[in-house]
Amino acid sequence: MTTGSLGLRTSGSYGSLQQQLFQNSSSPIQTTPPIPRKPPKLFKEKEGLFLWICKFAPRKNVGMFLLCVVSAAAFLWVLYVGKGEVAADQSNRMFAPETVHKYIFRSIESIKKNNVGRSVSTVQRPSPPPPPPPPPVYFKGYTLPPGNPCEGFTLPPPPADKKRTGPRPCPVCYLPVEQAIALMPDVPSFSPGVSNLIYIHEENQSKTEFGGSNFGGYPSLMQRNDSYDIRDSMSVHCGFVRGIRPGHQTGFDIDDSDLLEMESCRGVVVASAIFGAFDLIRQPKKTGEYAKKNVCFYMFVDEETEAFLRNSSELTSSMRIGLWRIVVVHNLPYDDPRRNGKVPKLLLHRLFPNARYSLWIDGKLELVVDPYQILERFLWRKNASFAISRHYKRFDVFIEAEANKAAAKFDNASIDFQIDFYKKEGLTPYSRAKLPITSDVPEGCVILREHIPISNLFTCLWFNEVDRFTPRDQISFAIVRDKIMSKTNWTVNMFLDCERRNFVIQGYHRDILEHSTPPRASIVASPIVSTSTVVTTPFKKIPTKRGRERKSKRHRKVVIAGNKDPNFNSKILI
Repeated sequence: MTTGSLGLRTSGSYGSLQQQLFQNSSSPIQTTPPIPRKPPKLFKEKEGLFLWICKFAPRKNVGMFLLCVVSAAAFLWVLYVGKGEVAADQSNRMFAPETVHKYIFRSIESIKKNNVGRSVSTVQRPSPPPPPPPPPVYFKGYTLPPGNPCEGFTLPPPPADKKRTGPRPCPVCYLPVEQAIALMPDVPSFSPGVSNLIYIHEENQSKTEFGGSNFGGYPSLMQRNDSYDIRDSMSVHCGFVRGIRPGHQTGFDIDDSDLLEMESCRGVVVASAIFGAFDLIRQPKKTGEYAKKNVCFYMFVDEETEAFLRNSSELTSSMRIGLWRIVVVHNLPYDDPRRNGKVPKLLLHRLFPNARYSLWIDGKLELVVDPYQILERFLWRKNASFAISRHYKRFDVFIEAEANKAAAKFDNASIDFQIDFYKKEGLTPYSRAKLPITSDVPEGCVILREHIPISNLFTCLWFNEVDRFTPRDQISFAIVRDKIMSKTNWTVNMFLDCERRNFVIQGYHRDILEHSTPPRASIVASPIVSTSTVVTTPFKKIPTKRGRERKSKRHRKVVIAGNKDPNFNSKILI
């Protein structure tokens, strides 16, 4: 039997033990001498270390040292192995199937709890926008409590004095000073039509039409018409068109120290002016302690008036005379003192940018009532932002213009030009059709106002008319008021002239006091009605010469064109 019949594999395959024995028995074994190999280096190092240990171990100190090293190594090995097992166990538990399923189940339950009560659409919608800010709060007036003596106060009939037919004061019901101060509004009044007023600044000016000045600018007639188009945000001419800020290189220049003090006035300001040393400074009377500490009293004077006050020893280095802080104005913008006086009179909001209320009185007047009582009576109680007294006798602009020409108040041709211009714009004589407006002619020596955009706009446009036409502000008052009232629901409180004469007393001009001795004045009582006491305010009755009486009689003959009712004048005055 051959090897092929036995089914044995050839020499190239993996054979069995029998195949190997069969091959060894049939052929001689060829042996190859073994190749000597070097022992591994690591084995030699271990063998050397072992021999070194066996050599030095019998020694006492070395043996103890080796024992400590071996113990420490065994401890660290046990600690490392145990930590690895714990970590491996925790990892196995975390990624075990039952742990993963439990974690997913808890997450789903948490999402369900957070969305309880919510619909699917609500969750998918974006978050709503934040609510709008609350609307601004404005002063809306108040009513006096029932039983207050001023609630149902009415003017008594004028005294029957045939010898005295001229203007006189009448009773006014004021609240006590403490109550008036407590009723001062904490928030401003609403400004209808305009909320942002920007004042035009012009360094390079060019005069293209009539009127205007370097101080007030040269607005064109188109710009003038645009200024009466009342909008929420407006840019208007309002004096001080040059320079960095009002009173600083603008004309009507004021020292920086005074400007800083004026800017710090944040409540009530009482202001007046004397130019050309035309009047004497009169101290306010019956002013409460609170007003003395908190109201800003400012008197504007020119350099001529300053020199007169220093020569008369009234003005010292403190720049104060009584309650008045004296502010010297340099570089006056006009040659006419009457025009210069219109700057502080109509533009107090620009000179006192942070003041809330202002009370203007002409330099010839003496204040005899506390400012807070006046503001409460004519502004706050009436919920008005502008108050001015009407003329005691004239209430028509055309009659006022003729009276100004008869008294030579200004150039007649200029007055006629202004009246003709206003006629073309639609100004008509006063009539009952204008009611509840009771007059077109103010007595402009006293102005009470709140510094809000609409009242600031009114005085800016009023000043622009004075700057363009004549300085007779009583002629231009009605046209500006009517144009603004036609676009907004803003109104002016025009109170009686006799009420004005209750809290201010008119004195003599300085030239009259120096060149003639005025006759002794008879004192007439004018009651000031209060909730607690009744106070009398004296005023001076100034007798006039016969020539003046005849002149005034000629003025009385002027009547309103188109009004045939002989009792019309008396009805309006009442």
